[in-house]
Amino acid sequence: MADARQRIIIKVFRKYSHSLGPEALDFLEHILTEHEIDDDDIEMSVETIAKEYNKQDDASMKVSLKVLRRVYETLQDQGSNPGEPEAELLDPESHLYFIDAFEMPLWHWSVERGTFEKAQNLLTISGSADSRVLAMRNRLHIIKQSILRNEHFAPSTLPSRDREHLVTLKSTKQLLGRPGERFLLLGMLARNMEGKLCVEDSDGSAELDLSRLEEPGEGLYTEGCFALVEGEYTEDGTLEVVAMGQPPCEDRDTTRSIYGHIDFLGKGSTTLLEDSQYSRRIRGELSDLYFFFLSDVWLDHPKTFTGLQKMLDNCVENSFIPKVIVLCGNFTSRSISQGSARDIQRYQENFDALADLLASYSQITRTTHFVFVPGPLDIINNGALPRRPLLSSFVSRIKAKVPKAHFASNPCRLKFFGQEIVIFREDTMARMLRNTVGIKPNISGDDLRRYLVQSILDQSHLLPLTSNIQPTLPDYDHALRLYPLPTTLVLADKYEKYKLTYSGCHVLNPGSFIES
Repeated sequence: MADARQRIIIKVFRKYSHSLGPEALDFLEHILTEHEIDDDDIEMSVETIAKEYNKQDDASMKVSLKVLRRVYETLQDQGSNPGEPEAELLDPESHLYFIDAFEMPLWHWSVERGTFEKAQNLLTISGSADSRVLAMRNRLHIIKQSILRNEHFAPSTLPSRDREHLVTLKSTKQLLGRPGERFLLLGMLARNMEGKLCVEDSDGSAELDLSRLEEPGEGLYTEGCFALVEGEYTEDGTLEVVAMGQPPCEDRDTTRSIYGHIDFLGKGSTTLLEDSQYSRRIRGELSDLYFFFLSDVWLDHPKTFTGLQKMLDNCVENSFIPKVIVLCGNFTSRSISQGSARDIQRYQENFDALADLLASYSQITRTTHFVFVPGPLDIINNGALPRRPLLSSFVSRIKAKVPKAHFASNPCRLKFFGQEIVIFREDTMARMLRNTVGIKPNISGDDLRRYLVQSILDQSHLLPLTSNIQPTLPDYDHALRLYPLPTTLVLADKYEKYKLTYSGCHVLNPGSFIES
């Protein structure tokens, strides 16, 4: 029984990247014995202690007995003092943040320290050759460290029959001189100079032979995505692939329980306990608070202004005033980047007309935040991702007439208490399908939407494509990162609208405004 209990304790702490010495292990066993914890409740009890330990500023990877004792005493104090003074009413304004992609701090993954480190150098639009390499390595190592924490990959330090069922990741350099052996690799799918499909990791690359692969696992496999590839290394230096899968997804709570002290958004970090407390209070005190998301708000289409007016009229008539209205591009139904001067003048006039319409609803504009996110056809300063906000010259009247207007980058984020909402306007479905190297046959409808969402969240990246397909600003690639998973992801796309939940993340596509 003691061995089984130890295995549970070690497994839980390893999930949070912590190792236990004999003293810490004995102390935890003593706690379980003293409180007469039932066998069925051991894992949940240890999980509570591990989460609280991980929140401590001085928590080390090897569990400190001193810190562990302090955590235990804190939990005992919380249990003996359940009554707290009544908190002040929540003020949503003081907990609502609009985060531009170019304002997010960059956190690199440190292989040496096994955690994130904040970048100290100044970020630039041009980037450098080193930053391009570092951006891809960050993507690889972030996925890899979460995989190694997965129960199918993380071995126990205690002898166990489960060890023989564990999967071991190898690198491309370990293939050399070992033909006839089977390997499991994690790497990026890309084309080499001859146009042949390869898997690349930080040590090198290996050419793939997919002739023995009946069909890949669920998801969309694109050039630029990271995949788990299993196969046999051959005499001619290729890997005969027998299985291919997406990396397992790590849910938001697990990630934040480990890295909750890291302020990825630059707006202050909160603990999981604070988030859960806020969540309960929001449901009680702010149940009438709503966010609206609109996409493809074509200002040159006659139905758009009629639809907006109808929507705003309904809000006023029913006293249903949203806290935030997000309007995503494209704000034109056709590209005008190479258009005439008259086309560009009409583009500005349409924004001026929108300003006049919104200003006529003072009951809404007094309290509602309006967020404008550019689309692929809108006129902005750069074409690479992340994209800059709409040009000020086009939206000057909106700025003057709408007091709470925000002109965001693409993508951008909203932070509301413990919730993180990522908004991305891109024709994601079409671009992913256009660049797939593998997908199960005869996939459509709900399965195709699920595969798209699964692939993006499994990849922890909004658009997992190579830079020659979709250029990105290397110093700001972290703005496309989905780690930790957001609470909500708005994939604004010209594809038909949908909503679904994957690994606890709510994903939705509002669809085209005039069609909805």
